[in-house]
Amino acid sequence: MRLLLLSLPLLSLGGCALLMPSPDPDQAWISLRKQEGQRVQANRVDDKTLADPRYFQVTPGRHELEVRLEFEVGGHDIGQESPSYRRTCLLKLAYADFAAGERYQLEAGGIGFRPWARLYDEQNKEVAKARESRCGDV
Repeated sequence: MRLLLLSLPLLSLGGCALLMPSPDPDQAWISLRKQEGQRVQANRVDDKTLADPRYFQVTPGRHELEVRLEFEVGGHDIGQESPSYRRTCLLKLAYADFAAGERYQLEAGGIGFRPWARLYDEQNKEVAKARESRCGDV
């Protein structure tokens, strides 16, 4: 019984890893990377809502990705002695050369009130930048 109780946490960790699907070799896989204290979610591809907000997976070619970013604006960016503020924004990123089997990294964050996101290829080369779509109640 003790062995079962001790192994339960290890089994649950393995189960979490199984929840993330394997990349399809016929598609491009886009992982999301966020800065500390921020939350980034895959939202839409080519105006189609995604079922899983943890990643993008797209066919080769041109696609527009939409990312939902929640980040903290520090009190020093708002005004003297102001509390920090959580801001939520949608960002859109278009890239024409997604390649099958390639893994990309979408990194997002915020500087002051301004959100940003960049797409990197497997060689860690920046290949696209996002534009702010809208911020507020999104």
